[in-house]
Amino acid sequence: MSELIVALDMQNLDDVKSIVKDFDKKVDFYKVGMELFYSEGRRAIEYLKNENKKVFLDLKLHDIPNTVSKGLISLANLNVDILNVHASGGFSMMKFANESLKEFCYKKNLIIPKLIAVTILTSIGDEDYKKIGYKTDVKNQVLNLAKLTKKAGLDGVVASVLEANLIKQNLGENFLIITPGIRPNFANIDDQNRIASPSEAIKNGSTHLVVGRALTLANDKLKALEEILKEMEI
Repeated sequence: MSELIVALDMQNLDDVKSIVKDFDKKVDFYKVGMELFYSEGRRAIEYLKNENKKVFLDLKLHDIPNTVSKGLISLANLNVDILNVHASGGFSMMKFANESLKEFCYKKNLIIPKLIAVTILTSIGDEDYKKIGYKTDVKNQVLNLAKLTKKAGLDGVVASVLEANLIKQNLGENFLIITPGIRPNFANIDDQNRIASPSEAIKNGSTHLVVGRALTLANDKLKALEEILKEMEI
């Protein structure tokens, strides 16, 4: 069954506490991205873990293999559930980072977080991708990066719903597909490009659905949450 992850795209820990309190036991999984982590640091993670919530720390590490592996090792002590890197960092970077993270967690007797890779940001469409200089289309490149990610030993990818079914068909049921750009029927598109509704994402094989502003900026957050959870019941 697919799982909802609420993106805490905010800078203030008090705002985070308000959201978590509002959603209470209805939401178990939260995403902490650059905005919140750079503002509040480990305090945000510690608060969520103290509330018995699962945490996806979405920092999208992208650098040379040694730097990324050391970055992940530094983050491993936070006891988060999912960490991520950019797949475009390459096979060697992903493989070395994954092996280094696991080795460190084994030695320190820490729970090993899932490590996933970002394929192509959901704000980028085919036209934008060509402007960057790539010749292939987004869908084929996402699949190429997903295959590379699995070969490197990682647990899954971040990809849009438009590629989710293709990834599932090629890489199997146990490979995580975390899908941002989820816009329920009542929400605005905002700055996302490759988007879909919760029901579409689930039908296409997404294992985790990331929803942010459609929930956290809603006038009636609980009503918005109920509508999203209802859309996920297929």
